[in-house]
Amino acid sequence: MSQLSSSSFDATLMVRDAQGRYLPATADQILEAARKVVEQKMLRGVPFTSPAEVKEYLIARLAGLEHEVFAVIYLDAQHRVLDYVEMFRGTVSQTSVYPREVVKHALSRNSSALLLVHNHPSGSAEPSRADEHLTQTLKSALSLVDVRVIDHLIVAGPTILSFAERGLI
Repeated sequence: MSQLSSSSFDATLMVRDAQGRYLPATADQILEAARKVVEQKMLRGVPFTSPAEVKEYLIARLAGLEHEVFAVIYLDAQHRVLDYVEMFRGTVSQTSVYPREVVKHALSRNSSALLLVHNHPSGSAEPSRADEHLTQTLKSALSLVDVRVIDHLIVAGPTILSFAERGLI
């Protein structure tokens, strides 16, 4: 009986190209496949049952991006997911957010509550004064139409800062 070395089992992830050939997967292809799996975990109507589950989802969605994204997770009255929408895309250090658009999307989805989310590609999860001001502006605008802001989360690599946990919301 011959012995196999551990190098005989080196695992290389393969992907099929348009012509049906199998080629080693690139890092970008692996990340895209992982994002698709994560998206499938958050199907419409599924409740987020714990803060850890929300954080795991957001790290998979936003942690590796090199530009800022401001997203909203729209929820119904029982905190079931109605939609995840990447509302605004910015540069490496900032993005413009328009409260009117957030309110419009909340109303169009008949949302009762939502989570505000954005990433900091810099790797620091600390909120800026602009982040704090934006949160209060959105909270005020959304309260006029009976939509509750549950939290604002900042994703910075594997770290997530919760405004609710910090008492900022």
